[in-house]
Amino acid sequence: MHRRYFIRNTALTAGLLALSSKDLLAALLQQPAWKIRMLNENTGVFTERGGTILFTITKEGIVVVDSQFPEQSQHLIDELKKQHQQPFRLLINTHHHGDHSSGNIAFKGLVPHVLAHANSLANQQRTATAQKTEEKQLYPDQTYTDTWCEKIGKEEICLHYFGAAHTNGDSVVHFTRSNIAHMGDLLFNRRHPFVDRSSGANIKSWIDVLEKTVKKLNRKTTYVYGHAAEGYDITGTSDDLKKFADYLNNLLLFTEKEIKAGKTKEEILKTTAPSFDTEWKGDGFSRPLTAAYEELIAAKN
Repeated sequence: MHRRYFIRNTALTAGLLALSSKDLLAALLQQPAWKIRMLNENTGVFTERGGTILFTITKEGIVVVDSQFPEQSQHLIDELKKQHQQPFRLLINTHHHGDHSSGNIAFKGLVPHVLAHANSLANQQRTATAQKTEEKQLYPDQTYTDTWCEKIGKEEICLHYFGAAHTNGDSVVHFTRSNIAHMGDLLFNRRHPFVDRSSGANIKSWIDVLEKTVKKLNRKTTYVYGHAAEGYDITGTSDDLKKFADYLNNLLLFTEKEIKAGKTKEEILKTTAPSFDTEWKGDGFSRPLTAAYEELIAAKN
């Protein structure tokens, strides 16, 4: 499968380069917005709109991690059906947010089981009820609390829960034979993170979760991230996890210093970029800064 995608993409690139600028624009507009990139012979990532999807093809069926939105999941389903005869065996959600689980519904009738952490299921049900979108959901019918492992074909898949972080239900999904781990939104690669305190997020615990992940896996692990800033990849190494942990730690230290200096929340939130040294740049710093302030104030009360 990897070779087929490589040949297809190489031929496409060569063909596009031969076109005039006008024809090139027209050709590009006709290309699908989604992309599939194989990480090894059987395992790849799908990107279009929403959190990165990871999938693997085994003789016992196809396993998919996260589902973006219904339209995007349908694109993935259609493409995999063109290439393979295997049925869909399992759909996994790293957590409940809509850009990672709304596409579950596209797998209804195709996959026998949907798996997630117990807190992820509770969060998905709570959110859907509040938004009155229950009929658009395909909820996990299997859950776990600490660790879940199963061998599917030649691949062993393990889910680990190390504590509250981005939410209180984030799973690290590890394909152990391939040594590829989907982090979901436990890592925003060089992009300021969303911290969902309404769903039990905790920045201090998040740092511990990243450290536990690095300790549990190894330096050869390929990590898949839910999101990345423009110009950065949605895959990487344990060094990214360590740097993100440093970013979160410095975020808490900076915010605590500002609180001790007697600054109000409004004054602190005037900070539009980190004053500490970090590779996390761009817009959106107010999101984690607000969460850090609320977390630290809550801890004092």
